Amino acid sequence: MAVLALVYALRMVGMFMVLPVLALHARDFSVPATALQIGLAIGIYGLAQAALQMPLGWLSDRIGRRPVVVIGLLVFAFGSFIAGSADTVEGLLFGRLVQGLGAVSAAVSAWLADATRAEVRTTAMAILGAGMGVAFILALALGPVVAGFIGVDGIFWMTGLAALLALPLVIMAVPVVPLGAPAKGGLAKVWRDPELMRFNGGIFLLHGTMAMLFIALPLVLVDQLELAQAQHWQVYLPVLMLSIIPVFPLIRWAEREGRIRTVFVAAVATLVATLSVLALGHDVFWAVIGGLLLFFIAFNFLEGALPSLISRQAPVAFKGAALGVYASSQFLGGFVGGVLGGFALGWGGAAAVFAGAAALPLLWLGFARGMRGPDKPSRST
Repeated sequence: MAVLALVYALRMVGMFMVLPVLALHARDFSVPATALQIGLAIGIYGLAQAALQMPLGWLSDRIGRRPVVVIGLLVFAFGSFIAGSADTVEGLLFGRLVQGLGAVSAAVSAWLADATRAEVRTTAMAILGAGMGVAFILALALGPVVAGFIGVDGIFWMTGLAALLALPLVIMAVPVVPLGAPAKGGLAKVWRDPELMRFNGGIFLLHGTMAMLFIALPLVLVDQLELAQAQHWQVYLPVLMLSIIPVFPLIRWAEREGRIRTVFVAAVATLVATLSVLALGHDVFWAVIGGLLLFFIAFNFLEGALPSLISRQAPVAFKGAALGVYASSQFLGGFVGGVLGGFALGWGGAAAVFAGAAALPLLWLGFARGMRGPDKPSRST
């Protein structure tokens, strides 16, 4: 569990680190990126991930988790080096696309599920998510600072090297768990499960919202609040550290009291409210800080709760397929959010991006209220 969490974090830290600086980097080429190209630079990684998570998750059910994860890490590293060497927007887009082809999230999650007992699987998934959350917090806070020293190109090279460093851990430190005879019809059964598709729709909209947020937010900090890129960590670090504090106690309380559904829907509503505040008050420093703090409390709760809910609902024989559909939905949401955010930025500036981002969780509310969720208190964690 610890090794897989570390592998996940090593791979993702570089990806998150470029989020707060990629929009600014894309404007600095000799031929600056257009608003749509900025959105594509953020979102095209998610498109490639979305295209391959399902087939690679399914493939990991057939040939094993380790081969899929090893090949995925190698492809991801290659794409990172391409992006780090790019001196045009087109080269950056190609590198981001190749990065996304290294789609291992579903296989890593399924590998963890294979290696853990049912009564501790939710805790294991939460720890995997916590490793990702720590990587997320550190990367967003350190991204502008690191970019100031080695540039965004250097971050891409560092990301590729981190993926290569994870390979020995995958090959030597994680046990291979026998999968048994392959079962047919995994993807079809996953797609026919209405509760799984409700969660998949939720993660799609959640990551679409995140992509749109990071199209507008770095530009607002520089252009509206006159905060230099190297100082953005002064916003990200305290906001993200404070936002993570209530999340795990909230998850444990909601599970213990059987209130997951209630808190879940409230968190989605919080996303709508905070993004609306950002749309209206993005030129007011304290409105931005307060809106971001509440946004990330809600986001971190939902990001932790959804994998747990998926792991409980997914058929045992089709974990790789189910988590593949989930991961594809997650990354496809990032692509769609990037494209929508690029269009919104070109049409109406940062306010339009935040308003468009608020519309996504508003749509989510329409079907989140119908989720079943675990009604009884959970004693397994």
